[in-house]
Amino acid sequence: MRAMRTLSQDVRQYLLITGNYWAFTLTDGALRMLVVLHFHQLGYSPLQVAMLFLFYEVFGVITNLVGGWLGARIGLNRTMNIGLALQVVALSMLLVPAAALTVPWVMAAQALSGIAKDLNKMSAKSSIKLLVPGEAQGTLYRWVAALTGSKNALKGLGFFLGGALLTWVGFRASVAAMAAALALVWVASLVLLRRDLGKAKHKPRFRDLLSKSRAINILSAARMCLFGARDVWFVVALPVFLAQSLGWDFWRVGGFLAAWVIGYGVVQSVAPKFTGLRRGALPDGRAAFGWAAVLAGIPAMLAAMLSAAFPAGVVLVVGLLVFGVLFAINSSLHSYLIVSYASEDGVSLDVGFYYMANALGRLMGTVLSGWVFQVAGLAACLAVSALLLAIAALVSLGLPRHAAPRPGPAA
Repeated sequence: MRAMRTLSQDVRQYLLITGNYWAFTLTDGALRMLVVLHFHQLGYSPLQVAMLFLFYEVFGVITNLVGGWLGARIGLNRTMNIGLALQVVALSMLLVPAAALTVPWVMAAQALSGIAKDLNKMSAKSSIKLLVPGEAQGTLYRWVAALTGSKNALKGLGFFLGGALLTWVGFRASVAAMAAALALVWVASLVLLRRDLGKAKHKPRFRDLLSKSRAINILSAARMCLFGARDVWFVVALPVFLAQSLGWDFWRVGGFLAAWVIGYGVVQSVAPKFTGLRRGALPDGRAAFGWAAVLAGIPAMLAAMLSAAFPAGVVLVVGLLVFGVLFAINSSLHSYLIVSYASEDGVSLDVGFYYMANALGRLMGTVLSGWVFQVAGLAACLAVSALLLAIAALVSLGLPRHAAPRPGPAA
């Protein structure tokens, strides 16, 4: 009976953490689309709009590194609640009169939003490690996959929500409504989230920020290349190409990107089925290498087809849907491995370091996306993506592998 009560409490905490993460992610996706659409209406080029999010990614790198240390010292409940509060402040910053809504001000608000997002994500991913028994690795994989996949599906839904709110009620009213809703979620989290969640038994020193685990360092390097490979074509190159070269209107571009993110999130949620969990198999370094190697072939093939003048619209829509499925499996597999590798005492230190590498990959991909596309076009962006994925696969060869089963006695 006592075990049932403990399990029930853990499930309630998991659902609360997931609800916090969902609410935050929905506003994060909607805010991105609101900013993109609003500044697009003001006449900014796609590359200029993308640069508004530069500080969002830069501060993500810093926040994940320092936030993991902070979570181990003060508890993951506090870092999650700080993230929610900072997002409310970031949204409120955009409620100033239109004349005060300058580029530096928006970049500052996005920087604050980037800090909030990565505090929230690091806290959510780290917390799951503490709510699942160490021997229940299959359950851990399913819970991580469900949280990660649902987050990305909701981010895509947030893209739709942002566009719809802007059409229905305008920019300021949309931002005000999201700030008010998230403030209510923050108050509920302050009251209901367990107060000692994730606090390390031994206070980590600031020099403990850099991971000492070889497996986590290798996985972090692979993660950096994986997300750099996605964003090098996704952030700037693809939407600009669809609008300028294929003549798609803004809503068609936004709808395609939102549908891609939603589909990607759905696949992430069911990724354990693709990687052998039904057979009782858990992914290891061998699986990380294999899935990354398969994924590397997709952008390489797309780059070759675009260079050979195949119909660009068909190549991109079909090819990038295949890329999305394989990328989602890779991402979900990585998300499980980091939580599995992380130490229980001070788990946020390891998870924060890993997501620092994730943010560094996004930053690298964002900058490369604008520069490579401007210099050499979309095919070159896809070629760079293939190269980064090949590096991710090679790096993954250094990850631990499950021991091969010993042969049984001869009959």
